Amino acid sequence: MSNFIFNPVTNHQEFNSCDLADKHKNGRSGLLSMMSKAKLLVVEDEEIVAFDIENTLKDLGYEVPSVVSSKEEALAATAEIQPDLVLMDIRLKGSWDGIEAAQEIRDRFNIPVIYLTAYADTSTLQQAKSTEPFGYILKPFEERELQTAIEMALSRYQSEARMRQALEKEKELNELKSQFIAIVSHEFRTPLATINSSTELLQRYCRDSMDEKKSKHFRQIKISVAEMTQLLDDVLVIGKAEAGKLEFTPAPLNLLEFCRHLIEELQLNAGKQHIISLSSQGECTDVRMDENLLRRILTNLISNAIKYSPDGGEVIVKLSCQDQIATLRIQDRGIGIPIDDQRHLFTPFYRGVNVRQIKGTGLGLLIVKRCVDLYGGTISVESKVGLGTTFTVTLPLVSNSEQ
Repeated sequence: MSNFIFNPVTNHQEFNSCDLADKHKNGRSGLLSMMSKAKLLVVEDEEIVAFDIENTLKDLGYEVPSVVSSKEEALAATAEIQPDLVLMDIRLKGSWDGIEAAQEIRDRFNIPVIYLTAYADTSTLQQAKSTEPFGYILKPFEERELQTAIEMALSRYQSEARMRQALEKEKELNELKSQFIAIVSHEFRTPLATINSSTELLQRYCRDSMDEKKSKHFRQIKISVAEMTQLLDDVLVIGKAEAGKLEFTPAPLNLLEFCRHLIEELQLNAGKQHIISLSSQGECTDVRMDENLLRRILTNLISNAIKYSPDGGEVIVKLSCQDQIATLRIQDRGIGIPIDDQRHLFTPFYRGVNVRQIKGTGLGLLIVKRCVDLYGGTISVESKVGLGTTFTVTLPLVSNSEQ
């Protein structure tokens, strides 16, 4: 029986007395070794072209459960057969329905699409690019070109699918970790609170017989409880940050007064061993900032400056507000940070080689970095061993009058 055959290479119809399938069996030994069982949907409104593409795909080892010619049929067939890939002609019945169909298939089914088209003009390319296709093949095309495009598209789609699954799994693990940390934190806080209250009661009962040795033990208990509570708080904050639950909620704030009050609190804890000074420049009184994040940033940086400074050392805090940016500089004249350690400052549980017996967990600067990042700010450090360290934090400012 005679047939009219569309030749993808020459882009015209040929009269051939041989069966169409025989035409595609010649010279295929190399291609057949790469055969895939992928399920493909063909969307082509030229019947002869569609017939030729269907047989080409089948000879290449692909499954072609359906060939359709319109946008509506393409959407219905995609929903029904759930193909692995769609080969889409851009022009269907003289319109641009192929691009519209590809967009809907991507949005509704997340199935990759390869365009088979005779159009290579800039306008068509721009419209096609907006649908994020997995390939764009110009007619006429060769079989090897078609198979290569299909295999590359399927491989890319599988890689993206694995990536999405990995991201979802990571999200689930972070959520579980966050829940676990919250539960553990809560369970630890209860006995710590009991220890603290019991210590205070014992102090009262022993008031009449209190001596220096007993006082020392009571102080050690209270300090240990405070350190454990702080550690739980730090781990909880990091867990929230990694799970995306650490929130940024700016509100009206007098930044200068906030810094003054916070430094007064820290000065009380530091006692007379250290002096914390504050200076300011610019208008820092009428702004919107996240007080919670700001407190964590300043508390950790100033506490570290005190911790790593010698007795009698001064910690200098400088606040500047200019060009909608708040700049905070915390400077000490302590032990400094070695160059090699500066690269690991924000690594969890990492501590410098020169901290010796100074207590710490290596979480404070990580919390500062998480808070600064959430704020959309920056943090930098300058330090020399034996001469001290200066941390500079910049945070975006929005005045209340602009809200």
